[in-house]
Parts: sequence; C-alpha cells; structure tokens
Amino acid sequence: MIKAIRNNIPNAITSLNLLCGCLACIAAFHCNDTMCGSAFKGYEWAFIFIGLAAVADFFDGLVARLLHAVSGIGKELDSLADLISFGLAPAMVLYNMMLGYGEGHWALAALLLPVFGALRLARFNIDTNQATTFTGLPIPANAIFWIGFTAGYATHHTPLLAVILIIVALSLLMVCNLRMFSLKMHNLWSFKENWAQYLQMIASVAVVAIMGLSGLTFVIILYVLLSVIKREK
Repeated sequence: MIKAIRNNIPNAITSLNLLCGCLACIAAFHCNDTMCGSAFKGYEWAFIFIGLAAVADFFDGLVARLLHAVSGIGKELDSLADLISFGLAPAMVLYNMMLGYGEGHWALAALLLPVFGALRLARFNIDTNQATTFTGLPIPANAIFWIGFTAGYATHHTPLLAVILIIVALSLLMVCNLRMFSLKMHNLWSFKENWAQYLQMIASVAVVAIMGLSGLTFVIILYVLLSVIKREK
C-alpha cells in the first residue's frame, strides 16, 4: 500500500498540471471579464493557471526521480497534461482574443497549436535522442511564447494576417527538425559548453524586467535563434 501511494505521488502532481490546464481553458472563455472577485481578467487567470501547470510539470519529474517512481504511465500522463496546459490552454486564450477583435472564423486557426503540439509530444515520446537536446520547439516554450504574445495582443491589436502567420510558424517550429538546447547544464561552470544557456537566462530576466509579460515572446524568439547559432558551431 505504501509503495503504491509513493509510486503515484508523481502522477498526482502531473494531474495537478492537467487540472490547472483545464482551469486555464475555462478562464480563457472569460477573457475580458473579471473573475473570482478579483481585478484580474480571464486571460490573466489563464496565465496564472498555465504558470501553476508549469510548476507542477517541473516537480512531477523531480519527485519521480527522488522517489524512484519513474514509470511509462507517468510519461504518457505527463504528455497528455502538457498538451492541455501548454497546447490547448494558450490556444483558447488566443482564440477568444481573436473573437473579441471580430476575427470570426479565422480565430479557429488557433486550433493548429494543440494539433501540432500533439504531434510534437507524440514524436517526443518515441524518440530516445531528446534527453539533453530537443527536436523542435518544446511545447512549454510554445505556451511561454503565447502568454507573451497574448499579453500584448490584449491591449494592442495585431493585424489578422500577422497573427495567422505567427500561428503557422509556431506550429511548424514544434514539429521541425531543428535541434534545440536544454537549459539543463551538466557542467555548470563551463561557459564554453553552456554559453547559450547563460545568455538565454540573463537576457530573459532583462527582457521581462523591461517589457513585462509581453517580453516572453522575445524570450522564445531568442531561444530559437540561439539554437540555430549553437547548431552551426
């Protein structure tokens, strides 16, 4: 009994990730309404829930390793939760914002994000070569990009064509063959090995400090550019 409970603790944390993703989707459909008796609008609550999902996503793997409770079920559950929290939830925020700007049926283009996110996760689950690097944009990075984009989009309308092109670009980035580096550093003090990671972290803090949440868009653009440069070296 104790062993069964221990083995399911990581899955319980992953389920919290999934629950937060579902709550983010609900909040997304109240984009411009204040919710929960607070001054936060629905899209802001969605950001909060996606952020909480990311925290759970970080700790489920950590706890699984600490408890020696890594399992195939845990890996599959993690992907299912990530699809909701980092694929569908940001897409629903974008979809509802596009509707709010009167984009009509064009708002359905946002659904490309969870579709390509699912393809990206399915490939990740069967690829044994993505332990230290990633093939294509990781789906949590997709969520970070769209939190930044929609934070700016909420107050400054972006032309429809530009939004569609960005949706297509992010969708293709998730399934492309570009090798993208992980922020995990095995040799912490080696700048030669980890220059991209250090630059990414320092620039990310600076950009968000200056621009706020909308700066997250540029954080992911930088991540893609650094991955291209790192691959060429």
